[in-house]
Amino acid sequence: MEGFERITTGTGEECGVFGAYDLDGGDVAPSVYYGLFALQHRGQESCGIAVTDTYGERKVHSKKGLGLVNEVFDEESLDSLKGNLGVGHVRYSTAGGSRVKNAMPLVINYVKGVLAIAHNGNLTNAVELRHELERTGAIFQTTIDSEVIAYHIARERLNVETAELAVRNAMKKIKGAYALVVSSPRKMIGARDPFGFKPLCIGRRDNTYFLASESCAITAVGAEFVRDVEPGEIVTFTKEGISSDKTMELSPEKQARCIFEYIYFARTDSAIDGVNVYHSRIIVGKALAESYPVEADLVVGVPESGLVAAKGYSE
Repeated sequence: MEGFERITTGTGEECGVFGAYDLDGGDVAPSVYYGLFALQHRGQESCGIAVTDTYGERKVHSKKGLGLVNEVFDEESLDSLKGNLGVGHVRYSTAGGSRVKNAMPLVINYVKGVLAIAHNGNLTNAVELRHELERTGAIFQTTIDSEVIAYHIARERLNVETAELAVRNAMKKIKGAYALVVSSPRKMIGARDPFGFKPLCIGRRDNTYFLASESCAITAVGAEFVRDVEPGEIVTFTKEGISSDKTMELSPEKQARCIFEYIYFARTDSAIDGVNVYHSRIIVGKALAESYPVEADLVVGVPESGLVAAKGYSE
């Protein structure tokens, strides 16, 4: 049982997710590529992009593989990914195994259409939910907990009117830290866990909307940062505009953050929940110097994330 849990309880804490929806119908694969490139520090094991055309046949085209973004994708492969709605993912794995089948986004074909799902985080009840689904006939193709989320969203969609309601009902069952980007045939949906452990933000460039793990990816595609997705919030992008569902939101005193986003995971030019990552590392370094002062002539940071903290310590 312990061995089973090790391979099914996560995709790693540090993955990056990115989504793009061009309401004017333009191809978004190049933007998703550059967004993932900016999030490469969050995962170097594998990556993937899935796109669909909301104006056409709504068939999902996807490509994923092991390696860096610029190794998996070239100009020819991006040209083949035609569609105005896209989801992308870079993966860093601490569980689930280094296999192409575990790369994301996951593309799920079911009676209501096709879902593409990218997930960053870990579920604490993934094994329990997986066993529950297997007992009702579910057949899993991967060893990652993201597939558990995908199954629950697809099953809930059979009982509710919209994909965003299916996401909300799935969130009632899953527990842990997560940021989700989901594409349905005509919608892009973003969701953040009720505690706010995992970051997710919104950007806009003309009539194209973006979802990203970090604001640096929004900047990389020439878009304007709009705001962070709030803890427990579900945001839905359609041709009619943006809608927000905060049913799963917790009160501020119950929310939490992953401190390692500020210490290690995030890029220094990102801001998470209104806090600049570079500034936070300067402050942490200064706090360390106040708590543990030493007589020294030189402060040395251990690259990469420790350099800014070392600067704060030296100051």
